[in-house]
Amino acid sequence: MKIVDARVIVSCPGRNFVTLKVVTEDGIHGLGDATLNGRELAVASYLTDHVIPCLIGRDARRIEDIWQYLYKGVYWRRGPVTMSAIAAVDTALWDIKGKALDTPVYNLIGGRSRDSVLVYGHASGRDLEDTVAAVATYQAMGYKAIRAQSGIPGLASTYGVSKGDLYYEPAEKGLPSESLWSTERYLNFTPTLFKRLRQEFGDDLHLLHDAHHRCTPIEAARLGKSLEPYHLFWLEDAVPAEAQESFRLIRQHTTTPLAVGEIFNTIHDCYQLIQEQLIDYIRTTVVHAGGISHLRRIASLAELYHVRTGSHGATDLSPVCMAAALHFDISVHNFGIQEYMRHTPETDAVFPHAYVFQDGTMYPGDTPGLGVDINEALAATYPYERAYLPMNRTLDGTMHSW
Repeated sequence: MKIVDARVIVSCPGRNFVTLKVVTEDGIHGLGDATLNGRELAVASYLTDHVIPCLIGRDARRIEDIWQYLYKGVYWRRGPVTMSAIAAVDTALWDIKGKALDTPVYNLIGGRSRDSVLVYGHASGRDLEDTVAAVATYQAMGYKAIRAQSGIPGLASTYGVSKGDLYYEPAEKGLPSESLWSTERYLNFTPTLFKRLRQEFGDDLHLLHDAHHRCTPIEAARLGKSLEPYHLFWLEDAVPAEAQESFRLIRQHTTTPLAVGEIFNTIHDCYQLIQEQLIDYIRTTVVHAGGISHLRRIASLAELYHVRTGSHGATDLSPVCMAAALHFDISVHNFGIQEYMRHTPETDAVFPHAYVFQDGTMYPGDTPGLGVDINEALAATYPYERAYLPMNRTLDGTMHSW
């Protein structure tokens, strides 16, 4: 099971993806997602120039040893580029092992803890009425959990409002665009949105919301408290989480469940939040947090403190990552929910997959390995196109979290 070849495939079937393909002497290949939105080529170079030469000749079955080799063997640890590269290798090796043993990856990491995986979709609109209509559309599609985002009166744009009906991709071609933002207008409007949604859809539908790191701790506390009557499933990314102690203040003022972690890279980024029970859901993801192996460590720590998982699953993560997330989700005991943003038909054609959506849940399929592949010939027809996420400034021109 020696690794004899590995290569990076960069393609843009609607948006940019970085995929690692690892091949063994037995002819088995595995795939890993290495996409880092807006910095894709940095990870591609890290893999091609630094990691792949170290993989050739190694035993693909020694997943943990290779993970530690790539993490501890490099003095400059952690960070999104390094951990995304490690994640790609780790995911590809789990894919190879599943194929070699003729079983789905979830059987290698404990087997199924549940029959299917609860997911949430993204409903958004330019204004309140558009958002109400979008939630109705997602409910009609079978979703039992829906994240709701709306345009804010007086602001030209805001995070989470899709340009299309189903496919949300905020990255834009060319250099980063800049938008204007007012937290006060946002805080005044958001409770009105969820009051209307509860009036329209009742109490049984799970509703989620993403503040996208735009509040200070006391602003987030105010928001969480104002949303308590509408019992959200969670309030996501209320504040930038570099200062983990910020969540202490939020916790003191609201019982709205808190979720954070999509930009975390290791267990060290979230252990304080978990151990002090300052959050309810940890949203680390396969591709940015070191792969399936490291995500399992985070989930095991979280389980001790009654924190559930809620892995990030936006469209800047390829179907390879979505498949890996679903195998993880269906196996861990303290699973909470999985984000599911539908990929475009072009992306699905490049990455044929076994996972399916039905009645508000997903199933990874029973195909050996991850159950996802890549059509390299088709991928080659979609060359890389530089794109960036937008940036935010407050109304007085000060740079602000997007």
